[in-house]
Amino acid sequence: MFKLTSEVLKFLGTFKKNKYQIYIVGGAVRNLLIDRKIDNWDFATNATPEEILKLFPDGFYNNKYGTVTVPVDKIPFEVTPFRKEGEYKDQRHPDKVEWAKTIEEDLSRRDFTINAIAFDGKNIVDPYGGQDHLKKKLIAAVGDPDKRFNEDALRLMRAIRLTSELGFLIEEDTRQSIQKNAELISKISWERIRDELFKIIEGNHPSEGVLFLRNLGLLTFILPELDICFIIPQKSPKRHHIYDVGTHLVMALKHCPSKDVITRLATLLHDVGKSTTFRRDDTTGLITFYNHEVAGTYQVKKIADRLRLSKNQKDKLVKLVQFHQFTVSELQTDKAVRRFITNIGKDYLQDMLDLRHSDRVGSGAKPSSWRLELFKKRLAEVQKEPFKIADLKVDGHDVMKILKLKPGKEVGEILKKIFNDVEEGRLKNDKELLLKRIAEFKKN
Repeated sequence: MFKLTSEVLKFLGTFKKNKYQIYIVGGAVRNLLIDRKIDNWDFATNATPEEILKLFPDGFYNNKYGTVTVPVDKIPFEVTPFRKEGEYKDQRHPDKVEWAKTIEEDLSRRDFTINAIAFDGKNIVDPYGGQDHLKKKLIAAVGDPDKRFNEDALRLMRAIRLTSELGFLIEEDTRQSIQKNAELISKISWERIRDELFKIIEGNHPSEGVLFLRNLGLLTFILPELDICFIIPQKSPKRHHIYDVGTHLVMALKHCPSKDVITRLATLLHDVGKSTTFRRDDTTGLITFYNHEVAGTYQVKKIADRLRLSKNQKDKLVKLVQFHQFTVSELQTDKAVRRFITNIGKDYLQDMLDLRHSDRVGSGAKPSSWRLELFKKRLAEVQKEPFKIADLKVDGHDVMKILKLKPGKEVGEILKKIFNDVEEGRLKNDKELLLKRIAEFKKN
C-alpha cells in the first residue's frame, strides 16, 4: 500500500473523528496507485457543505456542486459530498445535482474506471475494475460509454488526453463509442477544447495523442486544417520528405525538444499551408508548395482566434509559422541575420531553432547540419551589435550638441546614416568613434 502525507492523514482523520465518511477520489487515487506526482487532492464525503465548513471554517464554496475548497498548508483540498446527477442536456453540465448516500453511487457517475476508485486511508473501493485497467494500461468508460460521452462530450478528448499523459490505450467499446460520438465535441466551448488540446500536446506522448484524435474522428472538428494534411503527399523527385504532410507534422511534434505548449503547437501546424499550395508537375512528378508559409500564417491566425489564444500566444504562434522557412547559408550577411532576428524577436529565437530541429527530424533528416550550427554561432555574434537606432552609443542630443541643430527631421536622418554605417560593418558602435562621425557631418 502507499504512504500518505501527514497533512492528508490529518485531514482524513478530522472527518472520521466526527463520524463522517471520507475518501480520496479521482486522479489522486489513480496517481497514488501508479506512483505519479499528485497535483490536486480531491475528496468525497457524506458530509454536507455546511457540515464541512463547520469542520474547516477557513474553507469556502461557491458552486452548485457543493465542492468545498479547504486550504491546507497552501495546497487546496477539494471536498465534495457524495452526489448523483440528472440529465446533461447541454452535453457538458448536469441539469441537477442530488446528494448520494454511498461512495458507490458517487463513483457510478464518474468518467473512466481509473478515475472511479476511492481510498479512505486504509481500504480501496473499486467497483468498476479501475485497478485492473491501470495494470493493463487501458482507458475504459464507467458503465455505458455512449451514456458517459453524451453526458459530457469533453470526455471524448479527456480519454485521449489520458492516453497521451499515461501512455495507455483505449478499451475497444470505449474507442468505438468515441468514434461514433465524435461530432458531440462541437457542443463544447473552444476554451475547454483548447485546454484539453494543450494538455494532450504537453503530455509525454503528444504525437500519439494527436493520432488518436485523428483516428477516432475528433481532429476534423478541432483542427480541420491539420486533419486534411494527412491526404497531402510529399514524396517526389528531388525532395527529402518520406511522409505525407500530416504524418510529417506529427513526427515533428514527436521530436520537438521544447516543453513550451505554443512552440509545440507551432511545430504541429507549421506546414498546414501545404494543403492549399500543393502542386504536382504532371511531367516530372515534382511536388511543390510555393509560399506555403504565407498560406499557413493565414490559417494559424484563424486557429489562434478559434482556440481563444491570448494576444501573446497568438503572436508567438503566428511568427513561428510565418518565418519557419528561414534560410541558413554561410553566404548570409550580418545584416540578413539581424533581419531574421528582428522578424522573429529575440525571445522566440530558441523556439524557432527547436522548431527547425523538429522539422528536420520529422522529415527523416539529421537533427542538424554544419550550416545550421554555423548559423547558431552567427545568431550569437550579431546580437552583440545594435539592432536599431536606439541601440547606438550616441543619440539625438549628441547630434544637436555637436552640429548645433534644433530638434527635427535632420537629426533623425543623421542618426539613420550612422546606424547604417554600423549595421554594414563600416563603423563600430563605440561612442568616441560615433562622436567623430557626427562631427564629420559638420564639415560636409
